[in-house]
Amino acid sequence: MNLKTLGIIIQREYLNRVKKKSFLVITFLAPILFAALCILPSVIMMGTKEETKKVGVIDRSGIVTPFLESGETIEYVFLADADPEAVKKDLSGNGIDALLSISELDTAQRTVSADCYSEKPLGMDTGSLIENRINDAVEAYRIDSYGIENLEEIMAGVKSNIHLHSYTIDESGKETISESSVYMIVSMLLGMALYMFIALFCGMVMSSVIEEKTSRVVEVLVSSVKATELMFGKIIGVALVALTQFLLWIVLTLAILAAAMGIIGKDKIMGALSPEESAQVTAMMTPGVHMPDDLVSMESLAAASDTTAVAASEPSGMQAVLSTLSNINLSQLVISFLLFFIFGYLLYASMFAAIGSAVENEGDSSQLQLPVTIPLMLGFFVALYAFKAPGSSLVFWCSMIPFTSPIVMLARIPFGVATWELVLSIVLLIGTFIACAWASAKIYKVGILMYGKKSTFKDLWKWLKQK
Repeated sequence: MNLKTLGIIIQREYLNRVKKKSFLVITFLAPILFAALCILPSVIMMGTKEETKKVGVIDRSGIVTPFLESGETIEYVFLADADPEAVKKDLSGNGIDALLSISELDTAQRTVSADCYSEKPLGMDTGSLIENRINDAVEAYRIDSYGIENLEEIMAGVKSNIHLHSYTIDESGKETISESSVYMIVSMLLGMALYMFIALFCGMVMSSVIEEKTSRVVEVLVSSVKATELMFGKIIGVALVALTQFLLWIVLTLAILAAAMGIIGKDKIMGALSPEESAQVTAMMTPGVHMPDDLVSMESLAAASDTTAVAASEPSGMQAVLSTLSNINLSQLVISFLLFFIFGYLLYASMFAAIGSAVENEGDSSQLQLPVTIPLMLGFFVALYAFKAPGSSLVFWCSMIPFTSPIVMLARIPFGVATWELVLSIVLLIGTFIACAWASAKIYKVGILMYGKKSTFKDLWKWLKQK
């Protein structure tokens, strides 16, 4: 392979792509979207507070009224002896938005029933708030019915809310805060990022091959350079485009976030969500994960005391996060990310290039893509849940199998991976890439000049066996 010719092809591929309008649009648009994903949950919560509702209350039980206190979103109007049937027919005439009707007390079951009537459905938060107050009233009545002095205080004293403070101990015996939720977030972000980049840029390689084949430009190119040089030049050129775009995304996203913090105000963004709302946002963004409020709230994340002495105060949430992040071997993480990104991309890009050479349009490529995309998607889904059991057999073997290891191994690294496992995974990935690149080059060399016939797996096998 002529390195000078390869360099010319790489330069051509790189410059052609970075000069395209689509490259510039995606490069500058994606950071805006990334920054929006970070800021929007707080902004949305700030902008979706319900307007104050006037709720008329007819309490025939006599136990609920003391628990109904007006707040920011609900103003209670007590209607005493009013007829519920008459009031609910003319809510606006009575100056209320909704009517809350409490039944008489059922002394046998020690409970009440509650009905709410409104012209428009109440928001979920308003409905939950009313429901909680009614439940509090019924619980208080039941406690009083036992006739035990100070029973409410006794039950309140029985309840506990213990948060497990996790620490890791290094070889010197030093203890540092180690919160699994922080590792989980880092793990998921790394897995998702690598999946996105491999899928995006490998698809770009295939599209480029199909485009040149369809336009017959490739016939001119292969008359001057070898087909294998053309394939590897295209793959490496797109890889350099990917790295350029990735670095620009990081710089621009950080710049946009800093600007947004300055304009909107850091305190407003960080303080927009209550612990309960933070838990809701985290639960929505993290599939299959339930975390207590004090774990997902940034203000109280992993507050832990010093185990070597009686501490006067516990570290703040940000201190816990920073302490946990300091446990991660940053140099190992960066080097591993680059190696798995480069060789994972090269592995899949070579296969996608071979597929692109075998078809004349992207519609025909779907059948041939399936065996290649399934392992990639499997690795993505395993990586999403790797934080639950990073040492399990499934996660371990998926971090070793070259077709899933680039994504899954990166998701495991924040939780600590033995050096021999990391080295073995990389060696297997490089070896598989070399084998797949050799096979893809043989297919590419024949397929790039084939026209007028829809290729099948049988055709690919035939081209692969040709000398």
